[in-house]
Amino acid sequence: MRQPVLKAVSAALLLALSVHAAGQNTPVPPVPTPPVPTPPAPVPEGPATPQPVAPAAPSAASIAAAAAAAAAAARAADPTAAKPFADVIKGAHHLAGFFHLYQKDEKVWLELRPEHFDKPFFMTVNTTRGVGERGIYGSQMGRSEVVVLRKLGNLVQLIALNTDFRAKPGTPLGTAVSQGFSDSLLAVAPVASAAHPQSKGVLVEANALLFGDIPAYSTQLEAAFRMQYAMDARNSSFTGIRSDDSMTGFAVNAHYFVPRVPAPPLAYTPTYVPPPYSVPDPRSLFLGLYYSFAPLPEHAMHGRLADDRIGHFVSTTYDYTDDVKPSMYTHVVNRWRLEKADPSQALSEPKQPIVYWLDRNIPEKYRESVKQGILAWNDAFERIGFKNAIVVRQQGPNDSFDTMDVRHASVRWYVGADAGIAIGPRQVDPRSGEILDADIAMSDIFGRNARRLASEDLRWTGALSSFGSAPQDVAQPGAAVPPWAEPAALPSRTWPQGALARESRCDYGMESAQEMGFALDLMEARGDFDMDSPKAEELAQAYVKSVIMHEVGHTLGLRHNFRSSTIYSLFQLRDKAFTDKHGISGSVMDYTPFNLAIKGEEQGAYVMDRLGPYDYWAIEYAYKPIAPEQEKEELARIASRSNEPLLAFATDNEAYNGMSDPEVNLFDLGSDPMAYAQKRLTISRELWDRVQARQLKPGESYEALRRSFVYGIDQFARSVPVVVKYVGGVVHVRDHAGSGRTPFQPVPAMRQREALALLTNNLFKADSFKFAPSLLSRLSGNQMMFSYRTDISINTVVLYLQTIVLDQLLSDAVAARLRDSQEKLDNPKLALSLDELYTTLQSAVWSELKGGKDISGMRRDLQREHLKRVTAALVRTSPAMRADGRSLQRLHAQELQRDIQRAMGNGALSPEAKAHLAESYETLSQALKAPMLRTGL
Repeated sequence: MRQPVLKAVSAALLLALSVHAAGQNTPVPPVPTPPVPTPPAPVPEGPATPQPVAPAAPSAASIAAAAAAAAAAARAADPTAAKPFADVIKGAHHLAGFFHLYQKDEKVWLELRPEHFDKPFFMTVNTTRGVGERGIYGSQMGRSEVVVLRKLGNLVQLIALNTDFRAKPGTPLGTAVSQGFSDSLLAVAPVASAAHPQSKGVLVEANALLFGDIPAYSTQLEAAFRMQYAMDARNSSFTGIRSDDSMTGFAVNAHYFVPRVPAPPLAYTPTYVPPPYSVPDPRSLFLGLYYSFAPLPEHAMHGRLADDRIGHFVSTTYDYTDDVKPSMYTHVVNRWRLEKADPSQALSEPKQPIVYWLDRNIPEKYRESVKQGILAWNDAFERIGFKNAIVVRQQGPNDSFDTMDVRHASVRWYVGADAGIAIGPRQVDPRSGEILDADIAMSDIFGRNARRLASEDLRWTGALSSFGSAPQDVAQPGAAVPPWAEPAALPSRTWPQGALARESRCDYGMESAQEMGFALDLMEARGDFDMDSPKAEELAQAYVKSVIMHEVGHTLGLRHNFRSSTIYSLFQLRDKAFTDKHGISGSVMDYTPFNLAIKGEEQGAYVMDRLGPYDYWAIEYAYKPIAPEQEKEELARIASRSNEPLLAFATDNEAYNGMSDPEVNLFDLGSDPMAYAQKRLTISRELWDRVQARQLKPGESYEALRRSFVYGIDQFARSVPVVVKYVGGVVHVRDHAGSGRTPFQPVPAMRQREALALLTNNLFKADSFKFAPSLLSRLSGNQMMFSYRTDISINTVVLYLQTIVLDQLLSDAVAARLRDSQEKLDNPKLALSLDELYTTLQSAVWSELKGGKDISGMRRDLQREHLKRVTAALVRTSPAMRADGRSLQRLHAQELQRDIQRAMGNGALSPEAKAHLAESYETLSQALKAPMLRTGL
């Protein structure tokens, strides 16, 4: 095919460019559009022809026409030949930048030059618009990758490089690592033009490259709605493009669809996930995506090694270069590049400050609070020598950039039908841990006066975040939900951009909205102030500032600190002068509740509105300027302060993952978490008492009573898990050798017994929950919103709380910790025993058996749940169950059977109670006789 093509091209050029030898040195004017480069062709063989008179030099137009004719001839001879660069972009608008862009109508092309191929650069994908439910929200930061463009024949591949595994280049191990781990292909597009004659660049259609499911939203949509959405390139489009020397950006309106919506089940089931209700037609939805392409820093920032005694986000690599080191893991702190403009000065401006842009979508009434929450971190940087390290700028109406691009760290508001979270993610250079971008997303939960509406808008309560086997604070489709939540609109809380790990998640905004609702409802019920008063508005603004401070901390590289709330006593927290000076916690990176006093006590500051001692320490470790030769020694000195009481630290690892450290909790305050839990239970009962006595005005909705009642239940649900963790609990600190503390210390048996007593008195006594019928008959909700029963089943609500505590206390994990704690004490008899735990629990749940009293319906439900767990342990033991636990369960089951048999003769029992005991006796008899597969040790 090549020979006919060359002949056709040469013939066309010969007609236009044949000139007399005398005229060959005539200057040729510039050509406005570069011609297609074509190799000169020899004149075809044949008889000699007369030489024409030498014409004038060919014009630019004639040359262009000749080029076009040559290209046309080439395409006629070879339809697969690439179109000339100039032909493809004819009439297109040109944008110069990191990548040159050309746009014509709905088409956009990138010009890829030789220097663009095989050179790593940075790519981010953020979400500018969502669907407003189940974690698919707008204004969310997404994935980032180090990518390269590779040319493979007539195709261009966008490839994400594997940066996690490395070895020194040029070494045998470097070769082995490159052979051992794979990169990933993100997108592919055909080359759309021949090479530019000067730049040698080729065109690639951006539509073809970016209209695929690069962010894997089809998977996230399926996880949220259990429907297999697919990306629809034909109906996707660009809504904006941008290019300059620092970056190239593409705003995409991405269409996802499913051919049909599955029919719902005939009857409601807990596992049913409804299709999205926030779009007109659930078969079709549009997501806004923003792709940013930017060069990596020319010189990677010096990576600062992380220390596990302080909580920073880290970039982890697996370095195979040296097989002498005990570990191949390398963890470097995620931090911004911050360098003094004048290193000789003790206090200097930075060369380049950390700039946060306030997006124009932030409501004006909250902008000042947001700004102050960001700038509050400058205090920590001043202590290590930086003046004005952080700068805040407001995006104006004439600013054309999108704050979701890779060059603008930002704070943005977003809305959603079930949204209530604030998050502060960041995107980093994996080579060094340098933070390159961060976008804080703040829900409009405050902007819509959520102090009134949090419980209704969220459709669920904080109880879901406090319980669970892990305990997980995400309700996946099919997970258990609080029985007072409305099933028709219950959201599945999936983490925005679901690829983020547990350590990157932050639910502070969601949880704090519920906390704020409880606090303001309580203060309104006490008569402290009205919801619409200036004092309530001031408190709401202070909490906005607190949440922003927390999220900014994440974008500076700091992880959660869930132990910092224990550094001050409850007595100190009642002192307003003390809290105004020191705050209410050791860190803004904790989840701090409102500091509420029991009625009659002195009231300290309500919220955490300033940095704590831990925050200064964490910033010092990450950002303090240190000479390279002194860095190792100085960082060790800073980290060695971990045993100072004011620097107490524990993060998600201790709060989740099945650990049971009673000092590590979400939404607690004070050096004695159990005392705090008891305080909150007292306040919850106070709110209930006030709700029972509240007289509504004529025409006022009963919705207010229901909201306050549910807030009280939520506080029970948050407080009880704090107490449960004392039973079999182990305090874990992150100290290294020489601190004077051991890493693990079992909770003293006396404290465990106090916890058991608190639980039995508040959850398992016959009179633990008593509500006036006049209250229960008035707990009606919003009749416009409920799709199922509109009343609240108190029995169901109470049983929900009780059964989750039963699951924890009777779990294999608690049994194992109680056994193991005996090995950590010089005198094992000082430990709480499994026998004591099972005896205390069984006596409280079945107290009517020895008291001769009738058994109410609520108590019968609790006893059945206890019996269900006992019989399950007898007939279906798990591999994790210790043999001591199994044998003790059998022993206590036999004792319970005898107690039931004696109680069955009580003539004062109701027919329901008699039937309940008879059934329970028979269930135990069968379980004790049943064959069992014995496992465990």
